[in-house]
Amino acid sequence: MKTLEKASNFVGKWMALIVLAVAALALFAPQTCTWIRTSWVNYLLGIVMFGMGLTLKASDFAEVFKHPKDVVLGAVCQFTLMPLIAFVLCKVFRLPTELAVGVILVGTCPGGTSSNVMTYLSHGDVPLSVCMTAVSTLLAPIMTPLLTLLYAGQTVDVNVGAMFLSVLRVVMLPIVLGLVVNHFFGKFTEKAAKALPLVSTTAIVMIVAAVVSVNSARLMTVGGLIVAVVVCHNLLGYLTGYLVAKVLRLDTTKCRAISIEVGMQNSGLATSLATTHFAQYPLAAVPGAVFSVWHNISGALLAGFFNYRTRKAQQAEAAGASETNASREDA
Repeated sequence: MKTLEKASNFVGKWMALIVLAVAALALFAPQTCTWIRTSWVNYLLGIVMFGMGLTLKASDFAEVFKHPKDVVLGAVCQFTLMPLIAFVLCKVFRLPTELAVGVILVGTCPGGTSSNVMTYLSHGDVPLSVCMTAVSTLLAPIMTPLLTLLYAGQTVDVNVGAMFLSVLRVVMLPIVLGLVVNHFFGKFTEKAAKALPLVSTTAIVMIVAAVVSVNSARLMTVGGLIVAVVVCHNLLGYLTGYLVAKVLRLDTTKCRAISIEVGMQNSGLATSLATTHFAQYPLAAVPGAVFSVWHNISGALLAGFFNYRTRKAQQAEAAGASETNASREDA
């Protein structure tokens, strides 16, 4: 068990680089990854969501009742900023339909599971982050299909009912099962949770490898464009989420939590929905796969930046305290 725990910690620590390496392998040597079927995407995402459910308890939702305004603000930002940014970027970059659908799907999805870890590393408000992820995920069966219809319905056929059922099946059902298992077998899940980073990373890596390998030839021609849009989408999500929270005078820890939660999407869900409901547009699954790679890298970099800001503030505070003590002694 200790070996498994060490492996899980290693994978969790270097997740961004591992996903990036596998994505590069799938792009430049697709034959090495074609054994991973795109039809597995829904099942792999279900595994990730089940793992998320195992880490949740009913008490985690108490944050909604303690600070409902913060959670509501986070949910509003999640389902207004990212879909709107996605739509604007599609127009600015003049994306072809199949890429635009994929970008919009990423924008309309709930917050990503990695956001909680990045918030912790950033010295942000972790309970708020966990609650925002849970609430946005609970709202996803309704919000994701409706927002996709709003922003993409004019150019492609969006089956809201079918998407609703898909989100329930691949997101809500596994999470609820995880919650139930955690409730009745808490001691077991506490031990099993130590291996979750390994399981989740493996599932995410397989999703990325499946999508990138199948579309490697097309990615060679439009890859730069997709990367540019994904990077802009993610960074603008961080920025606008932080600014909105700052304007509303939330404290720094909450600003960081909302920034990261808004910027990091459940891109695995976007990939799953693309492969299931927009199979006629193969490239629609690519933005979600690219986002899965990029947001883990950017999230780690942002956490490092926030940590730097925290250290500087602490040093300034310590220096100020020293000067105050020195002046008192002189007096």
